[in-house]
Amino acid sequence: MMRRAVLVLVLVLAALAGACNAAAADLSPAEQRLVAAVQAESADALLLLERSVNINSGTMNAAGVREVGALFRRQLDQLGFHTRWIDMPAAMQRAGHLLATRDGGQGKRVLLLGHLDTVFEPDSPVQKWDRQGARVRGQGVNDMKGGDVALIQALRALARVGALEHSRLAVLLTGDEEHAGDPKSVSRRDMVELAKASDVALAFEGTVLGPGGRATGTVGRRATSEFTLDVKGRQAHSAGIFGAAGYGAVYEAARILDGFRQQVVEPGLTFNPGVILGGTDIGYDPAQSRGSAFGKTNVIANAVTVKGDLRYLDDAQRDRARARMRAIAAQSLPGTSASITFDDSYPPMAVTAGNLALLALYSQASADAGLGEIDALPAEARGAGDIQFAAPYVDSLDGLGASGRGAHSPGEELELASVERAAIRTALLLYRLTR
Repeated sequence: MMRRAVLVLVLVLAALAGACNAAAADLSPAEQRLVAAVQAESADALLLLERSVNINSGTMNAAGVREVGALFRRQLDQLGFHTRWIDMPAAMQRAGHLLATRDGGQGKRVLLLGHLDTVFEPDSPVQKWDRQGARVRGQGVNDMKGGDVALIQALRALARVGALEHSRLAVLLTGDEEHAGDPKSVSRRDMVELAKASDVALAFEGTVLGPGGRATGTVGRRATSEFTLDVKGRQAHSAGIFGAAGYGAVYEAARILDGFRQQVVEPGLTFNPGVILGGTDIGYDPAQSRGSAFGKTNVIANAVTVKGDLRYLDDAQRDRARARMRAIAAQSLPGTSASITFDDSYPPMAVTAGNLALLALYSQASADAGLGEIDALPAEARGAGDIQFAAPYVDSLDGLGASGRGAHSPGEELELASVERAAIRTALLLYRLTR
C-alpha cells in the first residue's frame, strides 16, 4: 500500500510538472528556472509539513506554538532573513508571533502573513500526520500549516535562483490567529504597523476551489464580532414551570436563539451560538473558552449564558443585525429577563480596486504557469482572518495557501500536490512584484 501511495503522488506531481512545462512559453527563462526550483524543493517541503503537523500548536498551547515557530524560524534564518520572536504580555495568555524581514531596496514592499496555531488543543482526539495516498489528514494540515510551508517553499526557490537578494519582504506568522488575544490593539499592533509600511499584503490561508475545481483568491472577508447573551429566570420547583414560576432561563434562551434564526436574515449575515451554559450555577472562562454548569432536573434553571459570533459584510449590516437581536432579546417570557452585548473583533476586508488588481496579477502568474486562472471568492464564503487587520492600509489578497477540506473538523485534510501549486504561484507573483 505504501508503494502504491507513493506512486500515486509521483504521478500527480509529474502531471503537474507536465502542465507547467506546457505553459513554459508564457514564462521568461528566469521564471522557468524559478518553477523548476520550486519543484526541486517539493520533497523537503512535505517533510517540513509533516514535522510541523506533528507538533500540537493549539492556540492555548503556548509551548507548542513556539516550537512550530522555532521550526519555521530556522528555515527563514537559512534564507538570510532577520528573525525575531515577538512576545505578548503574560496576561494575554498567548505565545506571540514570529517576524522575519529582508530590507532590500528593490520592488514592492510585501507583507506575507501566516499563522502557527491551530484549533486543535493538546487534548484533541484528532490524530496528527496521517497520510492516505495523495492526501493527508492532521491537526492544522489545511489551516494553515500547508500554507505556511508553501510560502517557505516559494521563498527557498526564490533564493535558489538568486531572486531574494534585493527584495523587501516581511513574513509575520502569528501565534493566535484562531483565537486572537485581547486586546487586539496589542495582539495585532505589529501587523498593523507592518501593513502601513508595505505596498502589498499576501496571506496564506488555504486556497478554496470554486465550480469546476477552479482556484479562487480572497479579495474580501466579512467582519466579525462576538455576542454574549445572558438570561435570568426564577429558580423554583420544576412543577411550577409555565405557571407562577415562569418559564425559566433555558426556555427563554431557546426562544431568543430561535428568534434570531428566523428573524435576523440578510444575505451575507451569519450568527453562531458557539457555547451555551445553563442551570442554577454556571461559570465561563473566556480566556480558555471553557465553562461549567450545575443544575437538577427538578429545579427551574435561573441562568443561561450564550457566547457566539456575528459575521457581516459592512458596518451598516452589523448595526441592523444588532438592533434586531436586541429587540428579540427584550421580548421576555414571564418570569425571565435577558441582556445581549456585543464586542467588535475583526474589521471587514473590503473588496477594493487595489485588491482586484492584485488578484489579476496573481491569476496571470497562475495562468502563465499552466495552473489556470484564479477567480474571486465571494466575501461571505470565508471566515475571518488576520489579513483583515492589514487590509484597511494596503492592497491585500488571501487564500494563497494549499487546497484541502474539513478545516477545524476531525476530518481536516490536504491535497499534497496543492502545496507545490501554491508555491509556484506564490514564487512567480513575488518574483514579479519584487523586480
